[in-house]
Amino acid sequence: MKSAKKLAYLGMTAAILTGAAFTASAAEPVAKEDLKVGIIYIGDEQEGYTYAHMLGIEGMKEALGLEDDQVIEIFNIPEDETCAEKAMDLADQGCQIVFANSFGHEDYMIEAAEQYPDVQFCHATGYQAALSGLENMHNYFTAVYESRYVSGVVAGMKLAEMEANGQFKEENYAEDGSIKIGYVGAYSYAEVISGYTSFLLGLRSEFPNVTMEVKYTGSWADQALEKETADALIADGCALISQHADTTGAATACEAAGVPHVGYNVGMLDVAPTCHLTSASIKWAPYYTYAAQCILDGETIDTDWCQGYDQGAVWITDLGESVAEGTQEKVEDTWNAITEGLLHVFDTSTWTVNGETITSTADLEGFNGIEYINEDGYFMESEIGSAPAFSFVIDGVVELNQVF
Repeated sequence: MKSAKKLAYLGMTAAILTGAAFTASAAEPVAKEDLKVGIIYIGDEQEGYTYAHMLGIEGMKEALGLEDDQVIEIFNIPEDETCAEKAMDLADQGCQIVFANSFGHEDYMIEAAEQYPDVQFCHATGYQAALSGLENMHNYFTAVYESRYVSGVVAGMKLAEMEANGQFKEENYAEDGSIKIGYVGAYSYAEVISGYTSFLLGLRSEFPNVTMEVKYTGSWADQALEKETADALIADGCALISQHADTTGAATACEAAGVPHVGYNVGMLDVAPTCHLTSASIKWAPYYTYAAQCILDGETIDTDWCQGYDQGAVWITDLGESVAEGTQEKVEDTWNAITEGLLHVFDTSTWTVNGETITSTADLEGFNGIEYINEDGYFMESEIGSAPAFSFVIDGVVELNQVF
């Protein structure tokens, strides 16, 4: 049985599809010198996910010409009532807009938004803004599944090279003859399932004969546990490791074992110079700039916001020296295909569940009657709501544990 929390997350917001989402009225413009922005982080600069958001805030400051004292950053805020307290404190300090960057912050941001209707509250990775009934509550994310797919292409080319060079060992083969790879995930939410699936589909486009083992840590950022989890996957014979967890723990394990690695958020060549291939990453500056500009202009912030590579919101980090020959050219071709609409990451012809192609979600558990598969035959990830909704465990994936 799926937990109620997971079902709500997977189902997303029926209100968006039915038109129940509202259009908020615009506020008065704010002079640039009077703008004050607050940001609540789950971690700090030592944790890749938060560091990527920090870079986004710096990009916003540069784009809008803001002074350092116009932005208040608060670090290492847990996913509990502390978040609500900090959000309301930022409002009391005069912030017209407050951001929070972690999934578990959402309920507390809603609590603050209820208490401060004249302040705009924006939450990354969440799904409840459209249902909250609050004009000052917003969700934002990016089409990171695009960059995960492209990072998967990089990984697939590496596996193809390894096969051609006879580098696979006996323990790398599953019982069905496929090559085993591993994935270090944080939680078994749709966000992580969407991420590992898009990575796998990109990898399969270059190396189809693969099985992926997913093992969850139950934490967004735990360096020691992520290393331990990667070590366990490597010990089980996984020939390559990727991750949806926020530290360099998995990269460290791969470097020690000589196993190729694909990361998340930031490049990890500094800790895995010989094994790190690239990382799927997000550029948050486009959203922070957009939302803050709305405050300056007195314009309404979108209830749900999601942009991808074409808008400069996602990318992959620098390629490591150990990538396969021709990888850079293939990466460019793949980005072009995505941008031109020639390639859809979740094309239903490329994946099955229990041997069957999924042609509709309207009657499936967890989707609240919403049809996510369009007439062109692909799952419309982050097109209905900003947060990921893809929750199928597709054939070829083995979840070794689940953590909600």
